[in-house]
Amino acid sequence: MDDIAGVRVICKFIDDIYMLAEKLSAQDDLVVVEINDYIKNPKPNGYRSYHMVVEVPVLFAEGKEYVRVEIQIRTVAMDFWASLEHDIKYKKDSCECEDIVEELKSCADTVAAADQRMMELRDKVSQKHLQYQQNAW
Repeated sequence: MDDIAGVRVICKFIDDIYMLAEKLSAQDDLVVVEINDYIKNPKPNGYRSYHMVVEVPVLFAEGKEYVRVEIQIRTVAMDFWASLEHDIKYKKDSCECEDIVEELKSCADTVAAADQRMMELRDKVSQKHLQYQQNAW
């Protein structure tokens, strides 16, 4: 581990994550070192999130140095699952029982499906609102 800081950003929708990652990547003062897209490629346990390691300029008395920062970008639902999964598995010293692992993975899949549905609902409402505005004219 060679990053000096970590930042977690919570977004409402999956496409917000990719928009934010694109905007961060386009900044001329950040250097993207590594990307792990656990949304498109979830971990075996079902964990989903978008991770970036970036180098950011930090001014010291001796001059400017680039330091590494990890950025985790998740939806509210992804953060909900990851927080509870962490608490269940690690803070309670639970076993790696296959049934518990399977249940956590199943919950992750359910949360991911809900994330997708919520994004589709948002798009549907936006489309209906646009149609309403066009018909009002």
